[in-house]
Amino acid sequence: MAAHSTWKLIPLRRTLSRALKTLSAPSPSSISTQDSLISPQHATGSLLKSSSLWLSTFSYRSIGYRYYSSAIEGSLGPAAINYTSVMQEDEYHKLANSTIHVLLEKLEEYGDSVEIDGYDVDYGNEVLTLKLGRLGTYVINKQTPNRQIWMSSPVSGPSRFDWDQHSRAWIYRRTTQDLSKVLETELLELCGEPIHLS
Repeated sequence: MAAHSTWKLIPLRRTLSRALKTLSAPSPSSISTQDSLISPQHATGSLLKSSSLWLSTFSYRSIGYRYYSSAIEGSLGPAAINYTSVMQEDEYHKLANSTIHVLLEKLEEYGDSVEIDGYDVDYGNEVLTLKLGRLGTYVINKQTPNRQIWMSSPVSGPSRFDWDQHSRAWIYRRTTQDLSKVLETELLELCGEPIHLS
């Protein structure tokens, strides 16, 4: 396997070798800036810096050789977030369950104040479903590995809410909106009646 990878990298090494030759510069003693001679040490240092800059911006893909080893390619990916270090699981369940149960109770009460054909609220397997007939369906559920509450909305689409300790609320970080406030705004828009979930 190692021999196979080395064989594939030969074209890349040859290309780099040819490219480095183009960086050859005149003798350091002949380099001048604004008619003042530069010391050989300074000129050599400048040449090395230029070489390093050129190499740092050199794209392996631009030369047509895409022979990356899986180990190298994998190391370039983003580091995985360890959500378990953000919040303990038992604390997450306590906060998420409390939020979803409050929403369940409030949404059931809300159904008595609106006239929406097909209005129905259901909770099972840690998934809260709000059906609004032809207006669409909301699905709210826990995502324990991420320590989040996910919501699918017929108005705003999918959202992922994280617990914010400072505001004591579930916040969608992309928009900084509160889960309860999002539902209040959207349900008023859809059903024509206000609802207070906070």
